[in-house]
Order: sequence, then C-alpha cells, then structure tokens
Amino acid sequence: MLRGNLIKVVHILLILFTGSTMIAEENKIAKSAEDICPVKIGMEVPSAIIESITGSDIDIKEIVKDQKSIIIFYRGGWCPYCNMHLSELQKIEEDIQKLGYKIIAISMDNPENLSSTITEHKMEYELYSDSKANACKEFGIAFKLPESEVDKLKSYHMDIEKSSGEKHHILPVPSLFLVDAEGIIQYSYVNVDYKVRMDAASILQIAGRF
Repeated sequence: MLRGNLIKVVHILLILFTGSTMIAEENKIAKSAEDICPVKIGMEVPSAIIESITGSDIDIKEIVKDQKSIIIFYRGGWCPYCNMHLSELQKIEEDIQKLGYKIIAISMDNPENLSSTITEHKMEYELYSDSKANACKEFGIAFKLPESEVDKLKSYHMDIEKSSGEKHHILPVPSLFLVDAEGIIQYSYVNVDYKVRMDAASILQIAGRF
C-alpha cells in the first residue's frame, strides 16, 4: 500500500513538473512583437542550443566563449529586409574583425536553408539555425505569428514552415546584441518594426566603444 501511494505521489509530481515546465516555456513566447521582453544589458548570454549549417547542436554560450561577438537575430532567408541587412554586414565584417569581434547571425531557417543563404549571398561570417526557437526564447525576443499573418506571408511565397521545418510559427524580433569576451551583453538594439535595422556605420561605431 505504501509503495503504491509513493508511486502515485511521484506520478503526480512528474505531471506537475511537466506542466509547470510547459507553462514556463509558453511564457517565453510573446503574443506579439510588441510584447517581448528582451534580455538586458549587463546580463550574461543565456544558454541555448542552436544548430550549425551541418546540423550539429551547439550552445550559443560556447560560440561566444572568450570572443567578443556581435549576435544578429534575423527572421529568415525568405525576408528581403533580412537579406539586405546581411549583405550590409558583409561590407563591414573586415572592420568588425579588426576590432576583435566576430559576427554571428541566427535565423529560424533550418540548416539546409542556411546553406542556401550562404551560397546565394556568399556569406563568410557564421550563420546558425534556431529553427526550434531555443535561442530567441531565451533572449526574450520570440513571439508567435498569428495564423492570418502566416497565411499572408504564404500568399507572397514566404513559407515560414517550409523554411524552418517547424509548425510553431515563432519568429524573433530582429535584434542585435553586442557581447564582450566574458559573455556579458554590453549593448542591444531591438526594433519591433522588422523593416528597420541598425545600419553598418552605427554598428561599427558602437562596436568601437567596447
């Protein structure tokens, strides 16, 4: 009888733990871009598993370890505003490197589509996949796109499900985080208007301060 009761208690605790974990994860996904709560300056880069273009899992904390970095979150290779921004970053990559930084670009595209982006735009800096939305949730910039917007994008031949390989309809608000060699966020630029990105000259200017 005692053993049976213990099993029931453990089962109930597992259900409660699983439920609370699911709620915690849901709380990391904003209902709209305007409702996000990004990580703050002075905070440490959060742990989150993302994928390389070969599909290998890696923690973003390992990517920025002992290296000043500029982390760029963009929506995907299907977004023309993102592609323009990525192309602009290419123009300053050499100058960024001279300042001791590396550029890390993260999108919702799966690894296969990332490879296409690199080939099409001849990218040299590091691209990673956050198709599972692990990183954008931990950075506090994840939101769920309404079904109506998903359908609207599809009508323009922008299929976010096909690009990410996922059906969660989560996107990141395009963001930039400047991180020092200790993994501490020193600067951030987060704009809910996906059409507006930080220009290359401003990025260089900010990077030169740290």
